[in-house]
Amino acid sequence: MTEEKTMIPLDEAVKEAEMASRRIGLLHLAYAKTLVAELGKEEGKKMALKAIETYGKMIGEKTKQEVEKMGMEPIPQNFGAGDSRDLPRIGMHEGRQVKEEDGKRVITTRGCALAKVWREYDEEELGGWYCYVDPAKYMYYNPNYKLIHKEAMPFSGGDACEFAVEETSESERDDFAKGNADWETIDGKIRRKQK
Repeated sequence: MTEEKTMIPLDEAVKEAEMASRRIGLLHLAYAKTLVAELGKEEGKKMALKAIETYGKMIGEKTKQEVEKMGMEPIPQNFGAGDSRDLPRIGMHEGRQVKEEDGKRVITTRGCALAKVWREYDEEELGGWYCYVDPAKYMYYNPNYKLIHKEAMPFSGGDACEFAVEETSESERDDFAKGNADWETIDGKIRRKQK
């Protein structure tokens, strides 16, 4: 018995993937709001960031395994190679550009589906806690590097996120190894929108 394959147009596939991305954004917002309501802002944020770190660990370790399975080293140039990609090509954002700037890899994405959801609910701060997954996943991939935000859509009020891959400091690596990573300090370049 053979299975019949169904093909759908790309624009329809993008809409379907965007729907899943919106759901991820809502799920994060729901648990962040619940933690803050139950524990207060300081403790709620602490617990939300702990969950985001666990999420980043799962992504980073899996990415590292996939890269090593292909016989490559877990260095920035190999993050996302082959089957090790951690994000879908469609539905998460509207476009992605990678360039070298001052010897650093800089990635720009436009129209983050998650940030759009948080903006709709006027909850960019709570939603933006999710963004700390980026330095966490990178450090779990290889603690010598971090992916930091030069610009973050939830905080900037703009339509783009801009990331840079940087080497971690000795103190960041030490804190990370001890389980004391402070993601807000590690990714301290997020430009927060002033309210």
